[in-house]
Amino acid sequence: MIAGQSSPERRKVTVPDLARFQEEGRRIAMITAYDATFARLVDRAGVDMILVGDSAATVIQGERTTIPADLAEMEYHVRCVARAHPRALIVGDLPFGSYQVSSEQAIASSIALIKSGAEAVKLEGGITMAETIAAITRCDIPVIGHIGLTPQSFHRMGGHRVQGRQAGLEAGGRDRLLQDAGAVEAAGACAVVIEGVPHDLATEITEKLTIPTIGIGAGPGCSGQVLVLHDVLGLSECRYRFAKQYADIASIVVDATRTYVDEVRDGAWPDLEHSFS
Repeated sequence: MIAGQSSPERRKVTVPDLARFQEEGRRIAMITAYDATFARLVDRAGVDMILVGDSAATVIQGERTTIPADLAEMEYHVRCVARAHPRALIVGDLPFGSYQVSSEQAIASSIALIKSGAEAVKLEGGITMAETIAAITRCDIPVIGHIGLTPQSFHRMGGHRVQGRQAGLEAGGRDRLLQDAGAVEAAGACAVVIEGVPHDLATEITEKLTIPTIGIGAGPGCSGQVLVLHDVLGLSECRYRFAKQYADIASIVVDATRTYVDEVRDGAWPDLEHSFS
């Protein structure tokens, strides 16, 4: 590129692009965002997908789990992200209790997120959610599945625990997760998130499916990866083995605010340069 020239405008990522990326062997980069400011910034960085996750409950609201997130809150965060007009595909997370009651409830909740600006929805569960996924996709709403460590199953799992380490067809068993993955694809999902499973199992699932797999705590064998933005930026209080901190924004925020506080207290701020006459 010639100095001074701007880069060509990036094309909008759409659901059909996910299949194309899979065919081309192009790895997919997905990250969470919950507001317009961060959505603009991560989109400028070139992410393919923005997940407006129910992790907003833990990251933004300070909850212990994602379970307290409700549909109205997810609609709000989706609207905020959509107002940034990102080139990345916007994925809205269906929160706990917004799709488990019936397929009709799941369709209505999905419609609400789409009307708020989502371009696909994500829900947790494999075999048990196959008919729900099929019902939503019959309404021409793209669905991304989510298997393995499913945070909304916190109480069933006894906490956030790695799944698929043991053979078996019970929930969380290795054989069950293989069936879950196949059921999600057969139901019409356009991609599936695989969270918190051994890397060899995630690789095996990826090799068996034709749709992209998006890993988080699932090793390098998936078609793409997703992380929580606040973990990437070093804004989270906790540190996770599966997450990489790419920056220490927390320290920058504290240092900048401390300098502001000091300047206010000693009278250095505001100065005449930043005052009206």
